[in-house]
Amino acid sequence: MKNIDVLCVGEVLVDFIGHQAGVDINNTRDYHRYLGGSPTNVAMNLARLGLKSVLVSTVGNDAFGEYIFKRLGEVGVDTKHISTIVDEPTSVIFVSRSETTPDFIPFRKADYRIAESQISNDILAATTIFHTTCFALSKDPGRTTILKKAKEAFDLGCKLSIDVNYAKKLWDSQAVALEVIKSYCAFNPLVKISEDDMERLFEQELSHDEIFNFFHSHGVEIVCLTLGSKGVKLSQNGKGIMQLPAIKVDNVMDATGAGDAFWSGFLFAYIKEKPMEKCLEVALQLAALKLQNVGRLPDNINILSDLL
Repeated sequence: MKNIDVLCVGEVLVDFIGHQAGVDINNTRDYHRYLGGSPTNVAMNLARLGLKSVLVSTVGNDAFGEYIFKRLGEVGVDTKHISTIVDEPTSVIFVSRSETTPDFIPFRKADYRIAESQISNDILAATTIFHTTCFALSKDPGRTTILKKAKEAFDLGCKLSIDVNYAKKLWDSQAVALEVIKSYCAFNPLVKISEDDMERLFEQELSHDEIFNFFHSHGVEIVCLTLGSKGVKLSQNGKGIMQLPAIKVDNVMDATGAGDAFWSGFLFAYIKEKPMEKCLEVALQLAALKLQNVGRLPDNINILSDLL
């Protein structure tokens, strides 16, 4: 029985998002605390949309770890597979508040210490989608664990998913990042990328077709490229490209987590077996909603359930 809609594997963090809008970290005076981490955001969003989501991650035995368990529990995310370790504190990140891709300074301690024992075959067999991020794959032992469990999930019939949210400061080298991404792509995941991510990953500006061809050539059928205010393009290997405009947002409050909101909407509609265009429409609606709110999505995101 597939009774887990999405198994999110990767970073859970405490985000400190700048209170002053549109300024760099070095000019930010005040920060507000939010629960963060891309897989965490996806798990929370999907739980609030009524799906069964499970988060696999690691926190420290400290007050931030307690805060994380409390916040996840409030929205119904299954936390039984989050490990608490005593020798490192919970990871935190300082983030600028921005209308575009925000700057960040990570202090990573516990989040990447994900062990194979946290993900049993029984969990994988019960999972519809196995989701992770480039951030989560950037550091061992989490990287090795995720790649091994991704193969096991694939072999057990899971659909895989990844947000290729590449950031140079998290990786030992670009070459290592590319090899790890290729390894994960061999399992034909649903791939979410952004123009910013791709420019950082390839260290040059590639055409959209070149980006799509890279992922298709390494085994990926569906690639979703977000274009910020210009909307989104989706490429299905052998089926052409679909493009939708973004929903206009007059007052962007905070871009942090907008990509996670987008992908949450996409996965929600995908799990509901909707066509690709509907998946993109729901994704764009959730992203627009997030752009209008600082930190988490508002509590009324369950309205999207009625849109399908």
